[in-house]
Amino acid sequence: MGNSLKSARFLVESRLRDATRGDAKACFDLGIVYSSGAEGVDVDLIEAHKWFNIAAVSGSERAAECRAEISEDMTAREIIEAQKAARAWLRGFEVRAA
Repeated sequence: MGNSLKSARFLVESRLRDATRGDAKACFDLGIVYSSGAEGVDVDLIEAHKWFNIAAVSGSERAAECRAEISEDMTAREIIEAQKAARAWLRGFEVRAA
């Protein structure tokens, strides 16, 4: 159990590093991980929506589809929270990229 948790954490951290560099596929992968509970990560639809949203902004149609799918299982408040988180992350990304 400890090792799989460690590898899950490593996967998420490496995807986050790639996402920070503007890698839309990494953002999409994070959406998949958080929406499905893959790699032993707890399902977190707000976090998943955030990452799908960021990937969709980067031009991923598949991410936009996934975002729409999970939105059906979220409350309006959760979606607003996810959108705020995505905007905050994207603002931070612009600052990091500058």
